[in-house]
Amino acid sequence: GSLGQAEANDMVAACIDQGINFFDTANVYSAGDSETVLGRAIQGRRDKLIIATKVRGRMGDDVNEIGTSRRHIMSQVEASLKRLDTDFIDLYQVHCWDELTPLEETLSTLNTLVTQGKVRYIGCSNYTAWQVERAMAISDRHGWARFETVQPWYSLVGRDIEVELVPVCRDH
Repeated sequence: GSLGQAEANDMVAACIDQGINFFDTANVYSAGDSETVLGRAIQGRRDKLIIATKVRGRMGDDVNEIGTSRRHIMSQVEASLKRLDTDFIDLYQVHCWDELTPLEETLSTLNTLVTQGKVRYIGCSNYTAWQVERAMAISDRHGWARFETVQPWYSLVGRDIEVELVPVCRDH
C-alpha cells in the first residue's frame, strides 16, 4: 500500500532474480491495488511465474460485494484478471469461510472457473479442518475441482493447525 510502482517493480525483479516464482495477493489487499501493482511488475515474465490471489472480502458498499456467492466470485475473478493483466490465475483461493453461502454454490462456481481455464487450481485460506473435510467431500461427490492448497495462520505461537488441519491435509 505504501510503495510506488517503481519500488514494487524493483522488489519483484529482485525476487525473480533470486529464484522466487510464486506471488500471493488478494483482491482486498489495498482495495485491489496490490493486484494492479503486481500485474504491472510481472509484465513480460508472466509465463515463468505462479500467481495466487483470493476472493471473499468486501470490495464495495453493495450487499453483493462480499462473500463466496456465484455472483461475487464471478465478478471478482474478472476484476482480478483485469487488475493482474493476465488470462488466468494459477491459484484462486477462498480467503475465509462464508457462513451465508452454501458451500456447494461456492465450489460449483470455482469448478466452473477451472473448467473455463480462468483458474488452474483452487484452494482455501483460514478454513478449519472440518470445513476442508466438508469441501473435499462435496467436490469428490460431484467430480468437481478440489482444494489443492490450504493457507492457514501458522506461527511459532499459533500451532493449532498441527492437531486437526495438518492430518486432514495429509489425508487428502
